Amino acid sequence: MPAPTAPDEPPGLRTGTLTTADISFFVVSAAAPLTVMAGVAPVAIALGGIGAPVGYLLAGLTLTVFAVGFTTMSRHVRSAGAFYAYISRGLGTPIGIAAALVAMLGYNGMEIGVYGLLGSATSDTAAALGHDVPWLPVSLAGLLLVWYGGYRSIDFGAKLLGVLLVAETGILVLLAGGVLIDGGAQGLSLGGLAPAHVLTGGTAAVLACAFAAFTGFESTVIYRREARNPERTIPRATYIAVAFLGLFYAFVVWTVIQAFGEDKVVRAAADDPGGLFFAAITTYVGAWAADLMHLLIITSVLASLLAFHNAINRYTLSLSEEGVLPKALGRIHPRHRSPYIAGAVQTALGAVVVLAFALAGADPYQQLLLWVNTPGMIGLMVLQLLAAIAVPCFFRRIDHREGPLRTVVAPVVASVLLAGAIGLVTLNVELFTGASTTVNTVLVSLVPAVFGLGLLLAYRLRRTRPETYARFAAEPTETTDPGALTCPPHPTSSSSTPASATPSSPAPPPSRSMAD
Repeated sequence: MPAPTAPDEPPGLRTGTLTTADISFFVVSAAAPLTVMAGVAPVAIALGGIGAPVGYLLAGLTLTVFAVGFTTMSRHVRSAGAFYAYISRGLGTPIGIAAALVAMLGYNGMEIGVYGLLGSATSDTAAALGHDVPWLPVSLAGLLLVWYGGYRSIDFGAKLLGVLLVAETGILVLLAGGVLIDGGAQGLSLGGLAPAHVLTGGTAAVLACAFAAFTGFESTVIYRREARNPERTIPRATYIAVAFLGLFYAFVVWTVIQAFGEDKVVRAAADDPGGLFFAAITTYVGAWAADLMHLLIITSVLASLLAFHNAINRYTLSLSEEGVLPKALGRIHPRHRSPYIAGAVQTALGAVVVLAFALAGADPYQQLLLWVNTPGMIGLMVLQLLAAIAVPCFFRRIDHREGPLRTVVAPVVASVLLAGAIGLVTLNVELFTGASTTVNTVLVSLVPAVFGLGLLLAYRLRRTRPETYARFAAEPTETTDPGALTCPPHPTSSSSTPASATPSSPAPPPSRSMAD
């Protein structure tokens, strides 16, 4: 149970609430496994052939290597600012502030664009059942539902996501079970795992699709304040999420390949990518299961929206406490202990973007989803790369007992692999947007543009508000209210002091509220 808040203290987040399973639900739900499989995996098969499952394994392996350094650093950085805090502590405050703006672009882009998918998926499902449902009212209703889910307590959201995640993964397991029991179209085969089928001309496209399928897994650290025993919960949830997604994606894609046969699945995926999974489940389970899959894609999308909404709210809360965003955005609901003002503002922003695309006559899938999601996806991948680079830089500055495998080798390897992944995605960006070269250039350029604005903001803060600049991403210290945190000044020129610092280490200056 969270500790009560004293009458003269502002309410804080619900501390000690989320278990490893709860945080894993948030992260895996954000990835929307059913939507990724039914909507994106057919494209990976059509472009990369029967070796596509290996692409998901390679992406999962890369992000597991990244998680080694990331979770090791999480034991030494207690800030709830997640990526930007890690980057600030390793690469300096200017890059950290720039990363914070890229994070806001990334998470907002990943969420708001998905409202287009919610509208289009619902319209398609209704059409399959003989009804005509316009997409815009559905998307706006989704905004309200997601707002309410974020407005309620974090444990309410965790329970809801747990139910939705079990449902969407359950239908994929049902499909896989049907294929395995029946033996597939031509008998079960592992031939697609051979190097000749993996290293093809479409490998880059497969890897680009695969890395996109993991977007948001790193948000485990955002829930640090609300986690039970975060030193253990956060790393466990991170590894569980990456391992589950990598293995599950690869397994499901392999079973769908078996459903059609290795010599026919590529043509089937190219001819009707949107119907590939529905055709497979109709054949091996029944038409009723295909109808259920249509409905569960809608709930899968809602689960993803709620997971990203909660992540955005906590990023906004942290930046408000840092003094970078207005104080009002950091208000916590006295009953639900949720960042409700941040949630309301984020919902309003989503409504503005959705309505703008609707008024422009844009397609909810081809433009609202793909155009808004793409810079969000690239932005989060760039943050992963910066965080990987920050890990060895951070550990060089502090006294610690971590081994070089975790603090140097794994982060360096992850940095190289992530840089390659970003290159693959940007070079194959037309796979995600279906847009012209001009549009793609604009979408990709948004990330460096926002990063540049962040650097300008950092230098402006250093000049005009040096106290706020010095406190940015500083280590929090708990007050009498576990949900309210204070931070000592954190000059970028000084190194972080771990809990195991020697007695000769200088004491930190008196702590100050992050909202001051």
